[in-house]
Amino acid sequence: QVQLVESGGGLVQAGGSLRLSCAASGRTFSSYPTGWFRQAPGKEREFVAAISWTGTNTYYADDVKGRFTISRDNVQNTMYLQMNSLKPEDTAVYYCAAVRARNTNYVPVLWGQYDYWGQGTQVTVSS
Repeated sequence: QVQLVESGGGLVQAGGSLRLSCAASGRTFSSYPTGWFRQAPGKEREFVAAISWTGTNTYYADDVKGRFTISRDNVQNTMYLQMNSLKPEDTAVYYCAAVRARNTNYVPVLWGQYDYWGQGTQVTVSS
């Protein structure tokens, strides 16, 4: 079992930045590819970014590419999402997710591919 706890959300003006963190506990963080998803009111949960458990491979949704950066620190058991140039449409609850995998290159992008989820952190971008 892996427990995930997100932090770092808040209210920011358009054009600003936030850094989300996802702290893992319970099992070693390595061997778990991880990702970020978000859900806005009235919308389905959508993929934002994902990273392989080695940190070598990453993948981004088109609308955050070039603005968001996903990273991880397997020693600290923490994953990050640096969000720059934020837009009002980035407003959502952001969730981190993890799944156990042996493939070092595995970067899951579908929410159904993940087994463990955090409780979410609210990000609100004002115009």
